[in-house]
Amino acid sequence: MRIKKENTIGLVVDIQERLFPAMIHKEELLKNSRILIQGLKILRVPLVVTQQYTRGLGETMEEIRSLLPGLDFIEKNEFSCCDNPIFSEKLKNSGAKNIVIFGIEAHVCVLQTAIDLKEAGYHPIVVMDCVSSRAEKSISLAMERFRHEGIPMTSAESILFELIRRAGTDEFKSVLKHVK
Repeated sequence: MRIKKENTIGLVVDIQERLFPAMIHKEELLKNSRILIQGLKILRVPLVVTQQYTRGLGETMEEIRSLLPGLDFIEKNEFSCCDNPIFSEKLKNSGAKNIVIFGIEAHVCVLQTAIDLKEAGYHPIVVMDCVSSRAEKSISLAMERFRHEGIPMTSAESILFELIRRAGTDEFKSVLKHVK
């Protein structure tokens, strides 16, 4: 299955101020998430951002918020974004079939969302260098489950170049500046 930008959205899951410090490989997560967001914006791929229990876990990280002026996040208490009616309605209205998922935690909200999206007939793609958890083992177990469920995994660079499809374009040159 080739992923085309015309029927794709990005889903940023719970990259929040009080949750982020507990993540392993957090600097890599933040760096790659920023690259992915910048690339998706260049490609005009819409982004949806969720926040889990904002009062307790804080706002979306400033390093992410600063890339999304006028950020309109979806507040949730559900682990799976699909269990949130606002998210479900927004997704349905988007017309997208491919959902590029990244954020935290890999073995909870990202995993449950990806499984529910697949079950609902969407094509979730998890960007593994843009997800994290509190423990390495949790990420490994999430990856095992993604494989078992038939949910594709990729990297930020790989998904961006797949969406671009060819070198030499203005989009390619703009995205390349962020990837390098």
